[in-house]
Amino acid sequence: MSDKTSYETLRFEKQGTLAIVTIDREKALNALSSQVMAELVALAIELEADESVRVVAITGAGTKAFVAGADIAEMQSKTREEASTFVIAGAKVGTTIEASKKPWIAAVNGFAFGGGCELALCCDFIYASDNAQFGQPEVKLGVIPGLGGTQRLARRVGVAKAKELAMTGDTVNAQEALRIGLADAVFPAAELMAKVTAVAERISANGPHAVAEVKRLVHEGQSLSLEAALAAEQKSFAGCFATADQKEGMAAFLEKPRRKANFTGK
Repeated sequence: MSDKTSYETLRFEKQGTLAIVTIDREKALNALSSQVMAELVALAIELEADESVRVVAITGAGTKAFVAGADIAEMQSKTREEASTFVIAGAKVGTTIEASKKPWIAAVNGFAFGGGCELALCCDFIYASDNAQFGQPEVKLGVIPGLGGTQRLARRVGVAKAKELAMTGDTVNAQEALRIGLADAVFPAAELMAKVTAVAERISANGPHAVAEVKRLVHEGQSLSLEAALAAEQKSFAGCFATADQKEGMAAFLEKPRRKANFTGK
């Protein structure tokens, strides 16, 4: 993996099989600039190729913000054509994370507004600190969510609640986000990363191919009929029996005494 200095707006570190990505623009409340978005895509691709990484967590520098939104100072003077270029580049962050075979966990440690909420929505799980806040306030600036907010939010919390949040621009605290399904768990701020690490360790102990297939099937199945989605699941299940991980996992289960499987992702 590249040296940490390869990225100007990001920091990352590895803790065993977990890679922790930190958006490092604390003075700007970790706002998403064009540079941040380009570096996130590049780092996501790099992490995808690193076989030693099995789970990725993403968070924001400091204690105030996960990501407070897209960089308004950068966007304010853009033309329609320039705005199109900006939002297409931003959307690539989400599609790259969703296409990853590895689970991504959003560790929301403060404000997750606008593009920050949308970044969290791209991830497989959203774990929040008890001081986190979420919202899509773009209408207050005369624009709409452009990085997936009108679509991923509706899939998360339901159509009516998504319209309410995106039309009013209201924000919700961590407990309300948990209640409506926007967050998957809420922890005291001091415990957030330890909880994320613990979940990452449990995931990493499982077969990487199987984990990747679960992510792919759940994601792709949302746009398929139930019949087609079940057929895809059955095909994937059978395909697992051509992997070394299936042989290792079942052999380890049947051994006496039962041992921990040593999965390789093959």
